[in-house]
Order: sequence, then C-alpha cells, then structure tokens
Amino acid sequence: MTEIDLTTPLQKVIGNGAKLLADSLNLHTVGDLVYHFPRRYEERGEHTDIRSLEMDTEVTVFGQVKRVSSRTFVQQRGKTAGKRGSLLEVVVGDDSGGELSVTFFNQPWRESQLRPGRWGLFSGKVGRFQSKLQLNQPDYILLDGAEGEESVEEFAGAIIPVYPATAKVPTWRIAAAVRTVLDVLPPTPDPVPATVRAKRKLSSLDKALREIHRPESRESLHFARRRLKWDEAFALQLTLVQRKHRAADWPARARPLREDGLLATFDGLLPYELTRGQRDVGDEIAADLARPHPMHRLLQGEVGSGKTVCALRAMLQVVDAGGQAAMLAPTEVLAAQHHRNVINLLGGMARAGELDAAPDATRVALLTGSLGAAAKRKVLEEIGSGAAGIIVGTHALLYEGVAFKDLGLIVVDEQHRFGVEQRDALRAKADQPPHVLVMTATPIPRTVAMTVFGDLETSVLSQLPNGRSPIASHVVPATDKPAFLDRAWRRIREEVAAGHQAYIVCPRIGDAKSDGEDLALAPGDDDRRAPLAVLDVAPQLAEGPLHGLRIGILHGRLPADEKDAVMRSFAAGDLDVLVATTVIEVGVDVPNSTVMMILDADRFGVSQLHQLRGRVGRGSAAGLCLLVTESVEGTPARTRLDAVASTTDGFKLAELDLEQRREGDVLGATQSGRRSHLKLLSLLRDAELIGDARAEAFELLEDDRELTRHPGLAATVTQLVDEERAEYLEKG
Repeated sequence: MTEIDLTTPLQKVIGNGAKLLADSLNLHTVGDLVYHFPRRYEERGEHTDIRSLEMDTEVTVFGQVKRVSSRTFVQQRGKTAGKRGSLLEVVVGDDSGGELSVTFFNQPWRESQLRPGRWGLFSGKVGRFQSKLQLNQPDYILLDGAEGEESVEEFAGAIIPVYPATAKVPTWRIAAAVRTVLDVLPPTPDPVPATVRAKRKLSSLDKALREIHRPESRESLHFARRRLKWDEAFALQLTLVQRKHRAADWPARARPLREDGLLATFDGLLPYELTRGQRDVGDEIAADLARPHPMHRLLQGEVGSGKTVCALRAMLQVVDAGGQAAMLAPTEVLAAQHHRNVINLLGGMARAGELDAAPDATRVALLTGSLGAAAKRKVLEEIGSGAAGIIVGTHALLYEGVAFKDLGLIVVDEQHRFGVEQRDALRAKADQPPHVLVMTATPIPRTVAMTVFGDLETSVLSQLPNGRSPIASHVVPATDKPAFLDRAWRRIREEVAAGHQAYIVCPRIGDAKSDGEDLALAPGDDDRRAPLAVLDVAPQLAEGPLHGLRIGILHGRLPADEKDAVMRSFAAGDLDVLVATTVIEVGVDVPNSTVMMILDADRFGVSQLHQLRGRVGRGSAAGLCLLVTESVEGTPARTRLDAVASTTDGFKLAELDLEQRREGDVLGATQSGRRSHLKLLSLLRDAELIGDARAEAFELLEDDRELTRHPGLAATVTQLVDEERAEYLEKG
C-alpha cells in the first residue's frame, strides 16, 4: 500500500466497508474517521446505568448477561403461521441494578454464546414490553473471547470506546475500521510549534489521535482529549485574533468628543446621576469612537442597568462630530418606544428647525415598515440629507432606498434578534466601515460563546441605576398546589388596588393564522396540551379572577398603530392589566408595572424568562414575577424555572441557558444551539484552556500576522475554520 495520510480516501485503506461509513456517517477520508472521536468510554465492571435509558433511542449498552431463558411457541401470523418458533430472552444488567431484556426470535443457537456472566456491548433501539425495557434482536459483541466473525481485539483493553454510531454501523464496526487505519497511518505531522507544546504541556498530535481511540489509561485519555481540545480552541483563537488585527487596520472616520456639543448639554440636563458603570462604559465607548478604526463593541448589562442611556450618549458624540447614528430595534413596539424615549430625553436638542430647538439641535427620525408613503418619503429625505442625526428603526432600515448621508454608528439593540446578514446589510450602507455597538441584556448561547472567544471588545454594566428596585420571582405550581394560583390572582388585584399595573404573558396568540407566533419553545417540549393563548385567556380573566379590572391585549399580529395605541394606554395608566405575548419581551418601559405573571412559564427559554421579568420593577416600587407551570417537581422544566426564580444574575442564567441548549454552531449561521461545530471543546468547562489559547494566539501573531512562518498551522486553521465560517465571524 502506498503511504497514506489524513486526506487518503477510506476506500483505499478499509475497502468495501468505506461505503457504509460514507453513507451512514458521512466519513470519507482517513482524517474524517480519525477525527470521529468516541462519545464516551466504558470500563469493565463499571455500570452504564441502564435505568436512565430513554424509549425509542438508539443505544449501545455495556452490560453483563444475568439470566437466559428460551421457549417455543406456535406462530400465529404470516407465511409461517402454524409452524413452531422459538424465543430467546436474555436479561442484561449492570452494577447499578438496572436490567434490560434482550430478545431473539428463531435464533436458538445464540444461547450457547450468551451465557450468564459474560460481558458485552449490545446495540439497538430501546422499547418496552410488559413494563420491561427491551432491545429486540440487537446487534452485539461479546468482550471475552466470543465466537463469531467480529474481532474482539479492539476491546482487549480496560477502557472501551463507544462511538457515535447508527443502526447500520454499530460502534464496534467503527472501532475495527479505526484500528485498521491507525495500524497503517504514519506519524501525523504536528502543526503546533514545539515551543507552545512545551510551554502548555501538550501531547503531540499523533499521540493524541492514537490515544483518544485506544487509551492505555484514564490519564492518557485526559491528555489526548486536552491536546485535541487545544487544537480546536487555538484554531478559533488564531482566526479571531487575525480578524481583530485586520479590523484594527480598517479605516473609519474618527468621531472625537466635543466639549461644547449636544452630549455635554445632555449630560448637564440629566435628572439623575450616571452610575459608576455607565461612566466607565461611556469612557470606553468615547475612546473607541475617537479612533480612526471601527469600534466593534458588545455592551452586556442586566435588564434595566441603563444600556440605552449609554447608547444615546454614544450617538450624540457621533452627531457632534458631524455623523449620523442608527439604532436597529427588533420590533415596531420597541422602535416606537425608543423613538419616544430619545425625543423625551433630548427635548429641544431633538427639534432642529423648530422654534424651541436647542443650539446645534438635530432631528430624531423613526423608520418602520408600517409608515405610510408620505411619512416614509419625509423620513427618507431627512435621513438622506443628514437633517436626522439619530435614526431609530426596525428591519425597514435595511431596505433598498434607505440612504444615509454619513452613517457613523450603528447601535443594535437586543443583538440576538438580528441575523448576522441583517446587521451586515446595515453596515454596508456606510461609505467606510461604521462604528458598531451591539447590546444585550441576557446573553444567549452564541453571544456567550463569542464573548468567551473574545472577538468583540466587551463592556459590562452590572449595577442598577439609583431608584431601581429588585425583582422577586416565585414558581407557582398550578397542578401541585392550585391554592397558590388562586393566591397569585389575588396578589395581582392587590397590586392594582395599590395603584400599580400588571402584565400577564402567554406563549401564544390564539387565532388560527398565528398559532405558534411569538412563541419560542423551551428545550424538551413535547406533545402536551396547546400552550395558553392571549385571545383565550384575556376574556376568561375578565369574567373570572380579574373581573372588573381594565384589561388590554397586545400581540404580534395587531396592526402597528393598534399596538402603539395599546402601549400608550398602558403607559398612561388607562389599563390595569396587559395580557400579551413575548412582543413585550424587550425594551418596554412602564415604571408603574410591578407584577408579571407568566403562564405556561415552562414553555419559555431561560433567556426569555429573564428578559420578560425585566419589564417590572422599573420604578421605585418592588417588582414581582410569578412563573406559573404545570410541571412537577424534579422534572427538567421545573428545575429550569426554579433556577430562574433563584437568581436575577443574567450572566449565571446565560450559562444555564448555554448548558441546556448546548453551544450551538459557534462559527455557523445557526443560533439555535442544536448542533455544535466543536467536537470536544466546551465553552463552559474549558474556559481556562480557551484563555490560554487566546494568549498564545496573540503572541504568535504579534510578528507573524498571516502565519507565513507556520504553514502547517495555517493549513490546520483553514481546515478547522473554513472561509465561510471565517467570513461569518467577521460579519458578526
């Protein structure tokens, strides 16, 4: 055989078995197979916890034959009806006491193999028969010299790899293919510089690739996994740092502070004192804007920590420097509210051309999809001429025909609501790369990931402004303790009687056209009853527990003017209770609202719950959030709600969200969290290793920006972080 390497097609090494690996597991080359890592390892004598198996899942169980029984019967159906058949039942158990029934029809010869006391791997789909867990006619391999065609040499060691497999390609077939490949694969060249390997105590790549498949001990497995995690982290960090260096070289128009401009006037008229955090973040942003290179900063802050004021101060600095600033909001409700708030905060500074305008005043424009033709033309003229220095809008800002005179700053509110391509479309409307500030109150998994990897400069606001009240959260178990739900309704009436207002949040609108709209189901949703809906709940409340209160409705399918009218009524105190979907999730600011009840709270994700409850407690009165659920204690959904109720720390909750949703494809367009590009690296568990990799990336790239002196490493980075993903990072 000619010498092989990681690019060699598997067909040349393992022959006909390669087609099955390609069709079932998308493994085509030697490298594909070698990098198809075991998902777990078993040790003889250790239990696999059979009791934790889930129905209808393909599993590989490591267990011991406990009992064997056989019987004959007369077959009742099919072509063999009337003939005698046999049933062999083998009970497989583990050290935890869990047992699994393994059955074989008309294969009596297997009884001589499957004798009590023998250990093996059994692979199949979990079913249930007469209340017992069952694998029906599974594939299996015995690990102590079993007869048969399968080689058991793979499993001679104490540590047994269990691979991601399919029904057609069980784990031991993959292990056999890996062994064939590793036996003929020459030592793999190591792209990581020897100095880095020595400094960070890393195994060689060749040793790591061999020992992750055939570990001699748990210690050798640990070092193999650590080295391969390092490669993932290092490739990502090198990509991020390279792009950080390149972005620093891009030209952008500097927008320095003016001592006598709108920002100075605004600061002088603020009715309250900025927090220390707001001042520090303001200094960071001001310094970024004054540089001739584009700012790319993430502003993370607790709900109500004052991010909007920080953003407005940045926008005023840009306007003072002759540019325009655009704020991109995810909903028309939020865009309209931002527009009103900015105008109210600026007063005469937002009324250029009017009699009571302040010196150097600008105009604040609002652009949304529902604007009428005449109003839209007027706004587009103000944007194009530069008369509007601050523009607030929704996705409508991205459309063709929206031309800025000098776009200097983009502020993206609630960053996770916008796709990368949408943000990039707005950025492309500037002649030179504009400064970018993205804001989020609760980092979602991709945001957490990117923060850990550090491609953005990050600012954090953790201190609440003076006068803001803490929010108490409680789980209301409607099924377990219905009296608690009755008390919750009375609590809402008490708040209204005290002159305050309440939100009732439902996961669904309820009309036939919109089932599912405004709904983001939490992980693990199943086929339960339909989620509660605004259009069903509101009339029931009006006739029942909230009878006599002034109740309004808000959801995503209402026309924009109706949504705005409802929010104005609620903000003015003309409504006592607002029954709404998640359309109120971000940005809605009614300080008199003190209580929120979230119905079917287990239907929402952690981030949504944290965002939603941030709508109360925005004034001087304490806030209360009631999480109503039918989930019983001990279930994952109930555990999630208990965690949300136990803390208002958005960063802790983001980690919980990350653990539950998984990291997502950090370098891909999806933000769903359903699959990860990373095979071994965990963004939570391996934070220290990621930090070390980042430090080494900075040092290595300091005098070798394009890795020209390390071609092997450059090739590895390209392979692990392909160009499409790299471009996505750059846009993000």
